[in-house]
Amino acid sequence: MSVEQSLAQFQETESAESFSLQNSKLLKVELANVTIQAKLGSMVAYQGDVKFEHAGSGGMSRMLKKAVTNEGTQLMKISGSGEVFLADLAQDVHLIKLDDDRITANGANVLAFDAGIDWDIKRVEGASSALAGGLFNMELAGSGWIALVSDGPPLLIQLDGEQTFADPQAAITWSSGVSTQIKADMNVKTLIGRGSGETIQVGFSGSGWLLIQPSEGRVAAASGGSGGSQGGVSGALGNLLGG
Repeated sequence: MSVEQSLAQFQETESAESFSLQNSKLLKVELANVTIQAKLGSMVAYQGDVKFEHAGSGGMSRMLKKAVTNEGTQLMKISGSGEVFLADLAQDVHLIKLDDDRITANGANVLAFDAGIDWDIKRVEGASSALAGGLFNMELAGSGWIALVSDGPPLLIQLDGEQTFADPQAAITWSSGVSTQIKADMNVKTLIGRGSGETIQVGFSGSGWLLIQPSEGRVAAASGGSGGSQGGVSGALGNLLGG
């Protein structure tokens, strides 16, 4: 058996879609003179005439939100014509295709999204009353592909009216019909280090779905605090970040 034959199981796969998984941890994006956005530093290989540039924040409003909340993963713009291969710390990659819809995601779990997807930063309802700055996530809306990463195989939870609680770092993404609210366990035992360790949870209610990962730490540590982060918000900035 030749070396090439022994490596055949790892052969690149072709797809009619612009976003396709090469394996559980590697994403291929086919560029056709469009601009996508991806997590900064996530490119592992590319072929063709491809250009990379820092994406910035996409406007003054989002720039202020990112500066204050530390939410929203650092993004790069990828444009041109060719193939780009993306990955993030060998985490599992998952694809969601939106059709004039929206999802909310932990910024640390966002790997890449299509040209037809726009994003913003949203505050979890009730966060301002429970925390000094609140919890914030990325809202992605429009039509096109979104690639997310998880630290291990995720679990899809169907929501049908019964409230579900999750750790802020374990919740990867949830659908547009789901509302969120902070639950804070602010008691004396927790403050002196004798509590359960689950001081803050996010409550999910409504109709839709919630995707969680079997981890609370790796993605948050690798992202430098992005995703479900806490920030100092006051005055006019608090109004800007509301909603």
